[in-house]
Amino acid sequence: MTWSTIVAAAALGAMLTLGVTPAQAAPQGDDTVDPEIIAMLDEVPGGVIIDSTHAVWPALGMELSIRSASTRSVRSVGSCATDRLCAYSAGSLSGNKLTFSLCSVNTIPSTFIAKSVANARASGYAQARYGSATVATVNAGSWANLGAAVNNLRCVL
Repeated sequence: MTWSTIVAAAALGAMLTLGVTPAQAAPQGDDTVDPEIIAMLDEVPGGVIIDSTHAVWPALGMELSIRSASTRSVRSVGSCATDRLCAYSAGSLSGNKLTFSLCSVNTIPSTFIAKSVANARASGYAQARYGSATVATVNAGSWANLGAAVNNLRCVL
């Protein structure tokens, strides 16, 4: 054995004997580590911070990824939140917003004039209708401008 191999083996043996644990890596850049990462590191020792939204526990084969605000509502459409149907008072999802959480025939009050609609549901489609006449059909995860007046949004699973 060479002298460097003996020194390396002795150092490794000393670390194992003394129970040295790996230090947590500092996140890159000026990003603040997400509080959920900190809480998990406090609860489960041995984790390593990868960046402000990721940590891994190599010995456990575990990884924690915090979804950023932009990905938390992955099915949102514009400002229409996930699992909602929305009607807007102006075109291109702008103006005032009327939101429905139930998948049924939702009445749009006569005081609200819808110019565009969004379907932020995971599946199915929505119909923007005047009475029973369909003005626009909007598939899940999309939106449409309206070319005529509507007074209800029908959700179809």
